This record gives sequence, C-alpha cells and structure tokens, in this order.
Amino acid sequence: MSRITLDKLLGIRYPVIVAPMFLISNTKMIKAALDNGVTAAFPALNYRTDQELRAAIQEIKSSTDKPFGVNLIVNKSNPKYKGQLDTLVEMKVDFIITSLGNPREVIERCRPLGIKVFCDVVDLTYAKKVEQLGADALIAVNNRAGGHAGKLAPEELVKLLTENCTLPVISAGGIAHGKDLKQSMDWGAAGASIGTIFIACHEADISPEYKQAMVDYGEKDIVMTTKLSGSALTVINTPYVQQLGTKANWLERILNNNKTLKKYAKMIIAYRGMKQVEKAAFGATYKTVWCAGPAIEHVKSIRPMGEIVKALTTEFELARNLVEA
Repeated sequence: MSRITLDKLLGIRYPVIVAPMFLISNTKMIKAALDNGVTAAFPALNYRTDQELRAAIQEIKSSTDKPFGVNLIVNKSNPKYKGQLDTLVEMKVDFIITSLGNPREVIERCRPLGIKVFCDVVDLTYAKKVEQLGADALIAVNNRAGGHAGKLAPEELVKLLTENCTLPVISAGGIAHGKDLKQSMDWGAAGASIGTIFIACHEADISPEYKQAMVDYGEKDIVMTTKLSGSALTVINTPYVQQLGTKANWLERILNNNKTLKKYAKMIIAYRGMKQVEKAAFGATYKTVWCAGPAIEHVKSIRPMGEIVKALTTEFELARNLVEA
C-alpha cells in the first residue's frame, strides 16, 4: 500500500529527521539542518528548566518557519513530562517524538492543534497500539540505532511494520549515506531518523575528545550497556566502559524487577545514568561514557553540520536519480 513519505508529511525537501540526541542536539544543529532541507528534533530533557526549553523553541522559530520537533520521554522516569508537554503544546511545535511510554495523552492533546506525533517503536505489538491511539507515524528503532536500540534488523523491522500497519514508517538506525536512505525507502520506509553521523559536527557543544572519538573508533567498538539507564544503550567501548562492564549489577536487576520498587528504581537509575553521560559529554576525563551507533564506522572527520547534511542528501539524490534514469 502506498503511503505518504516524510518529506510530503512535513513539507520539507528531503525525508530525513536529524534524530534527537541526549546532551548533543542543540539549536545550532537544528537550524543548520533546517537550512539544508531536512528536519530535526531535540530532546526536551536537554534543557534543565522550562524557561530554557521555551527559549530554545523560540530561538529556532524566530530564525526559520521550517518544521522541527521535540523528543519527549513519556514514562515515569521523566518527572518533567507533564510540564514539558504543556510547553510543547502551548508553543505549537510541529511534531513530537514520544519515547519509553504510553503516548495517549500526547496524541489526544496534539491532534486538535495539528501537532503531529511520531512514536518510537521496536516491535509490531507496540506499533499497533500507538496506531490505534492515533499516532501520525512510527519511528522504527532497529538494532543498529545509536542510544536505545531495538532488537530487529532494519529491513526486518521496516517490512514488518509496513506490511501490518497503515502509518508511515520512519526507519531509525544504521543510516550513514544517501544510498542507505534510498535502501530504507525501497523497503517501504517513509524516511529516516539519523543521529550518529551528526555527533562529530562543529556545532555540537560536546567535548573535542568526544568528537575525536567518533573519528577514531569504528563499528567494532560499539557495545550495548544496561548500566546507564536500565535499558539497553549503545556506547563506545572505551577503557572506562570496559572496566565498568556493560551488565546491570545485582542491585540494579532487583530494583528493575521488583513491582513495588520498579518505578522509583527506574527514576534513580535513569537519573544516575544521565549524570554519567552528561559528565562524559561536557568534560573529558578518564571515565568516559559516550553514546554512538554502528554508523560511527562512517564518521571520518569533524565537519560543519550543513556539510554533513549536504553530503547525505546529495548522495540520496544521486541514488534516486540513478533508479529513475
């Protein structure tokens, strides 16, 4: 069944979302992406206060009328959820990407205002649930995604969702080149959410050491850890990560599996993990925990955001034109 592609859905030139990346995405990156024909989103949790979140949204809106979005964690691990949703609705962002929870309230509040809601999904069961709730698109998080990855391969997940759901499917994970984007769309995807290749951009306010690690390390250096957030997370296998280990310890496992303590444990572990990642992102030390996906293999230099976007979209145009020719 034919369905709308991401570029048509949002009115942009290319079917690409620069993915929201915790502690990395910022207004400079968003504006550079919008200036080059794609859209982008940032995590609401990248801003500590409501005032800072509002200022970021206003800064982007004042410089462009192109659509952009915000990622919202909708479960109990985010105590700021309600206030953040109020702000996003009030300021009428173009779309919200929901993660790690039930998006019912987000969808119900956004639909009357024309704010689109895209939901992170890793399997068909959850995809069907959010489809029934009225989501506008599915973000298909596969096993090559950076950060919180899924379990299914990119092709398998895209085809599973497109064959069983009516919503547009946006592939997330493993895309580094325009030909990868074209391949995803050949499988049936409406577009792609792409993150890792943008980490080592000039505009990112992370340490030079983090950016250089994106160049120096490769796909073989990416490992899964459950130490930071309680959920599987892909990180660079630095000496510190090797020392720390990648499996949750006995206390973390007990807290995560105890029905009474679970919601409190999730908040504690998520908070502790975020602080570890934050320290690594902004102050290079021996103890570094740097998030990235397998697409790190294709990061060869630190470049301006616009240059990375242009390389991706030019390759995509070439791949698309070759087929049409």
